[in-house]
Amino acid sequence: MSRICELTGKGRQVGNNVSHANNKTKRVFLPNLQNVTLLSEKLDRSFKFRVSTQGLRSVEHNGGLDNWLLKTKDEKLSPRALKVKRELKKAVADA
Repeated sequence: MSRICELTGKGRQVGNNVSHANNKTKRVFLPNLQNVTLLSEKLDRSFKFRVSTQGLRSVEHNGGLDNWLLKTKDEKLSPRALKVKRELKKAVADA
């Protein structure tokens, strides 16, 4: 399973460990991913996602999963999140 947030697209970053003697060795910074269950109010269902903690804070800041999915570009979302977004758009259009 890749270490990429399903809602924000945040992935690993590459950098250097720098010692006191200024020796540089490559290292990887991984996002803090959590398995969470998010509730969609308009679909009246819950969905499980693997989300970074920063992404979870962003979802809460934007007013929940529904608002986040409708505002976010498709390129950032995972295939599972895109499927939920399509269901959400259909539900909003029908209502």
